[in-house]
Amino acid sequence: MESSANPPDRLVTLDGVGHWFPGTAVLFDDLCASFSPGRITGVCGPSGCGKSTLLTLIAGWERPRRGTITKIGVLSVVWVFQNPHGVARRTALDHVAFPLLAQGESRREASEIALDIMCRFGLEEIADRPFSTISGGEAQRLLLARALAVDPDVLLVDEPTAQLDRQSAVTVNENLGLVASGGAIVIVATHDPATQAACDAIIDLGANAGRVGGGS
Repeated sequence: MESSANPPDRLVTLDGVGHWFPGTAVLFDDLCASFSPGRITGVCGPSGCGKSTLLTLIAGWERPRRGTITKIGVLSVVWVFQNPHGVARRTALDHVAFPLLAQGESRREASEIALDIMCRFGLEEIADRPFSTISGGEAQRLLLARALAVDPDVLLVDEPTAQLDRQSAVTVNENLGLVASGGAIVIVATHDPATQAACDAIIDLGANAGRVGGGS
């Protein structure tokens, strides 16, 4: 828990959050947690327990049925989905450069920054390839690279290593740590024990809904 005498510049809190869909059982209830910069929180549990739903609530795309979600100092929230989608004819580099162009960077600057980020994920060799020709694992890493390009306050990631080989998964987990150490709040929904081990805290919606435990 952060000291009230020195609160963080940004913070996301869940206070008694519960959610369900009409005609279905409660997914989770009385969920309390605090997410601060510099930390990765993993959300785990079996399929259907509400991991992606919790990310949706934190993103603000839907309101919880019960409880409140508060964001302090959060200006940008970026979500990397489990199933990567892109523009078929656009190159991999275009996908990472686009948000930088939208922020006002020149084409040259955006391309240089985008390529540098892609190198961190071992994607420099596919920079000029159309999105339609890259593999699912490459697309997964590419869209995570695009998310990093905009330096978000909150990064939500849904099963980032689901389609990756072991070495690529290690690279992704390392980069999530770098994003957190750079001052972002990182929240990851994952089944992957290696990703869970890389987290600073775990919310287990299957076994301990409403409790936050320390990560490995």
